[in-house]
Amino acid sequence: MSPCTLSFEGGSVLLRGLPEEVSAPLPDALLDRRVGAVRLPAHHYHLAVRHLVRQGVPFEDRARAYQDCSLPRERLPDPRDYQREGLDAWHTARRRGIVVLPTGAGKTVLALWAIAETARSALVVVPTLDLLNQWYDVLCRSFGEELVGTVGGGSFEVRPLTVITYDSAYLHLERLGDRFGLLICDEAHHLTGETYASGPRMCLAPFRLGLTATPPDGEGMQALIRTLGPVIYRKEIVDLAGDTLSPYETVRIKVSLPPAERAAYEAARQTYRAFVRERGLRLGGRFGWARFLAATSASAEGRAAFAAWRAQRRIALATPAKLEVLADLLSRHANERMLVFTHANECAYEVSRRFLVPVITHQTRPPERRAILQGLVDGSTPVVATSRVLNEGVDLPSVGVGVVLSGTATVREHVQRLGRLLRRREGKRAILYEVVTADTSEEEASKRRREHSAYR
Repeated sequence: MSPCTLSFEGGSVLLRGLPEEVSAPLPDALLDRRVGAVRLPAHHYHLAVRHLVRQGVPFEDRARAYQDCSLPRERLPDPRDYQREGLDAWHTARRRGIVVLPTGAGKTVLALWAIAETARSALVVVPTLDLLNQWYDVLCRSFGEELVGTVGGGSFEVRPLTVITYDSAYLHLERLGDRFGLLICDEAHHLTGETYASGPRMCLAPFRLGLTATPPDGEGMQALIRTLGPVIYRKEIVDLAGDTLSPYETVRIKVSLPPAERAAYEAARQTYRAFVRERGLRLGGRFGWARFLAATSASAEGRAAFAAWRAQRRIALATPAKLEVLADLLSRHANERMLVFTHANECAYEVSRRFLVPVITHQTRPPERRAILQGLVDGSTPVVATSRVLNEGVDLPSVGVGVVLSGTATVREHVQRLGRLLRRREGKRAILYEVVTADTSEEEASKRRREHSAYR
């Protein structure tokens, strides 16, 4: 009988020459009669190897094509105590798992040491081109430019240390997934989506590290565990504020709708709520919003209800009274760097027009975006308005003031926005203002998004 062989093909690991009863315990294993082999997703490679070793089955490993890498460490920053604790926990968990640290707490430093100590070719997966460029720069400074490549944004250069976007991972890891022994997923909470998760699952890297400040709950967390492993170390903002992170405070400011806006708000809300009651709909839960959309699209009455929902939401989130508060805050913090967060692009553009400050949205071209952020760093443009594109993935230690004019009800977004302000700088005390329209649905949204230890 020929020995069992493992090979990599199209994001899968194939096991040939293995009796079916031996492969049966492997998760997601299927007999592929087209090629006469047992096929399983590449991210189960480590389980296949361990299973064969435990069963005493001799095998030839043709699947792994990744390299051992002896990497220099002299340019790495010394890890702080909690970063070393996180690394030790990761090693104890067989170098698989998720580390949760706040924005500004040095997740990148922990990852650099994980790369050096694992000494295998490594792939870093990121959600944005800004983060791709940031990781490229830090890897070049730490280990040398000749070892570092990027895939994404028009670049395709695979090297022992490669940075790739989640979108490019989805496109290319079915071919490249055998070339890396360590997989690092930055902003790992993005893996709750099936498309983004499929890239890392096509990679056979036995060693995996997820980094996030805002891990998901429920089924989203289970998706991360299946791809990367469990949470093996965690610190929150309150654990590090005043030491590693800047001290901070959060202030909620309520504004009132003027009579005309109040009347329009109540009329619109009554219209859409009446439709919800008549149809017996519940907007909560996983599918509540989808059911509401389906119902509103089926009739003229439904479309009117949806228009009313949008109208009452727009009034609550974008009342001009909020801009009066912003004017006062701009005057109060005239000599400080400030980010103004909105939910919708139109609100960000209105702030830009009203106060003559630059704005960054998803429509901002990369050269302009870089110039605006550089101005925020050097002080030439001390105030920047943005919608949601700066919630994560930017390093702005000079910014100490944030103003949330509007946003979603999610804890993740609110914590991410606070995190933009918390990178430590000598003498800095961060402050996040949240401007909320009183006696509207926004008050409940504000209450829900503050359900985090950082706001207690």
